[in-house]
Amino acid sequence: MKRGLLAGVVAGGLTVGAVAFFNLPEAESRDQPQAGGPAETAEVTRETLIDRESHDGTLGHGDTATVTARGAGTITALPVGGAIITRGKSLYRLDNKPVPLLYGALPAYRTLRPGVEGADVLQFEKNLRALGYQGFTVDDEYTSATAEAVEDWQDDLGRAETGRVTTDQIAYAEAPVRVDSLSVERGAVVQPGTELFKTTGTSMVATVALEVDDQRLARRGAAVDVEMPDGSTAKGRIAEVETVVEPGEGNESDSTRIDVTITFTKPPKDLDEAAVSVDFVSSQRPDVLTVPVPALLALAEGGYGLQIVEAGGTRIVAVKTGLFADGRVEVSGGGLQAGQKVGMPS
Repeated sequence: MKRGLLAGVVAGGLTVGAVAFFNLPEAESRDQPQAGGPAETAEVTRETLIDRESHDGTLGHGDTATVTARGAGTITALPVGGAIITRGKSLYRLDNKPVPLLYGALPAYRTLRPGVEGADVLQFEKNLRALGYQGFTVDDEYTSATAEAVEDWQDDLGRAETGRVTTDQIAYAEAPVRVDSLSVERGAVVQPGTELFKTTGTSMVATVALEVDDQRLARRGAAVDVEMPDGSTAKGRIAEVETVVEPGEGNESDSTRIDVTITFTKPPKDLDEAAVSVDFVSSQRPDVLTVPVPALLALAEGGYGLQIVEAGGTRIVAVKTGLFADGRVEVSGGGLQAGQKVGMPS
C-alpha cells in the first residue's frame, strides 16, 4: 500500500487529477491582500520528507539448504529440529561415525593427504586451527605436519587415525546452521547424495516477494522498518536481492519476482515464523519546506497556491509542489520560509 498517494500523480504532471483526488478548494484572487484570516492554520516546516511503500512479508530463518549423505551406510544419529550446529559439531552419524560441520564456501570434493595443494587445503586447515589443533602451518599445502594434526583430530572424533580426510568425513557450510526439518529417520540406509535434512541460517530474517515493477525499492543496504504482529516496529536493512524466474505451467508464460531478504539490527525475540509488514523507502527529499496537503489551493490559472497568514491579513502565493508523503507535500517558491503560517481551508 502506498503512503504517498500523490507522488506518482504529481511526477507525471497530472495536476488536474491531483486536484480532483483531494478535492482542493479554489483560491480567491491573489492580486490583493485579504483582511481577516482562516479559522485554522498550519506551519510551514523544513524537514526530510520520506515516501514509503508497505509490502507484506514473512518472518523466519530464510531460505533452506539441503544436507545430503556424504557416503553410503546407515544413519545412526540425526539432529533434532531447531538445533543449532556450529563448527566441529556433528551434523549426523553414518555407521556410528560423526560427520562434523566445518565452515567454508568450497565443498569437499577430493581426499586431502600429504602432497595435496589448493584452496580446499587452506579452507580445511583454517578449520583445523580454529578447532584448536596446532603443529602445522595454515596455508594451501597439506604436509606431514598437517597429517599429524589430523590424526589427533580423528582420534578425538573416534575415527581411524589415517591422517587423510576423505569427502565422506566432513561437510561444509558458510556459517552455523539451524536444522529446519528432517527428511529421513534414524536407521535409514542411505547412499551418497541421499537427502537427510534441511537447514537454514541461525538469524531471524524477513523476506518479501516484490513484483518487478517494484524493483526500485530493493536497494541492497537500504534501511527498512518491519512491523511485527504485536504492532511494534523493528529496524532492518536489505541484505540480499534476488531475481527469481518461475516457469509457467502448461501454456502459461514464465513469471518473474524480486525476492528481498532483510536482516535486523536487533533480532526479534520469542518469534519463529510470522506475517509482517515491511516499509520500504520509495522516495526521499532532505531539507525541504513542507505543508499539510489540505493547505494547497487550486489556482484559477492552474497549479497550486497557499494562503499565507500574516499580521496584516492574508495573501495567496503560487507554489511549486514536489513529493507528497505522509499527508504532507514539498513546496517551493512564493518567498516561502519555515515558520510561516498558512491557511487550512475548512
